[in-house]
Amino acid sequence: MSAPWVKEGTLSANGKTLEYVCLGPPPGEAPTLVLLHEGLGCTRLWRNAPTALAKATGYGVFAYSRAGYGQSDLAELPRPLDYMTREAVDVLPAVLDAIDVQRAVLVGHSDGATIAAIHAGSIVDPVVQGVVLIAPHFFTETAGLAQIAKARDAFDTKDLRARLGKYHRDPDNAFRGWNDAWLDPDFESWNVAANLNDIRVPVLAIQGRQDPYGTLAQLDAVTHRVHHASVSTLILNECQHAPHLEHGPAVTVAIAAFCKHLGLHQVEDQTLN
Repeated sequence: MSAPWVKEGTLSANGKTLEYVCLGPPPGEAPTLVLLHEGLGCTRLWRNAPTALAKATGYGVFAYSRAGYGQSDLAELPRPLDYMTREAVDVLPAVLDAIDVQRAVLVGHSDGATIAAIHAGSIVDPVVQGVVLIAPHFFTETAGLAQIAKARDAFDTKDLRARLGKYHRDPDNAFRGWNDAWLDPDFESWNVAANLNDIRVPVLAIQGRQDPYGTLAQLDAVTHRVHHASVSTLILNECQHAPHLEHGPAVTVAIAAFCKHLGLHQVEDQTLN
């Protein structure tokens, strides 16, 4: 492998040095869950989800911070309004090559879920065997944009900047790259739902019923547009934008069942070092 399967390190993709963490069996021994974080996330903000998923599935788990996030290289700002598509078609393939992944299930949250769906719908990639979309978004919604505007106020006048500074080497780079793109007037017409039409691997879509950033219309887009593969959905009550954190056990069980349905080789109840 180009990047050793160690607990944490860095890799190079598209001219950027990106931090990563991994656990469980390496790609040569089991499939790999590749975790793609949200618009303000990073490796550390997955919390205990990687450990829970590794134990439940027997898969290796690999998470990385995209440019601008965590301790990865900074992103050039302003981000282009198609930044999620660029991540899906330019950066993610380079990351998968860097770790020599052989059989992968993409597990994305929010922006990461959108990136996973775009990748699966626009690239013929035999490595990717399935996708898990947690709180995905494929088009803008008025209520979601209002929440993102509230986040800008919290960053500028409250404690959000300080809180992000605990996880990102440059909280301004992380926040502005995401927030400025979403609040650009031209972004209101952003819509990548057509990518769902060409997904040809099984999909598990998960969303909280009280998600303030997106309505269940986002999941409806998945069920209505994915025709070449199976689609499963999990809608959680009393749940907002982070189902894997708010309802961790239920989400872990659902992802483990999805992986079992894929029929890939797995190591049962992998012991983690």
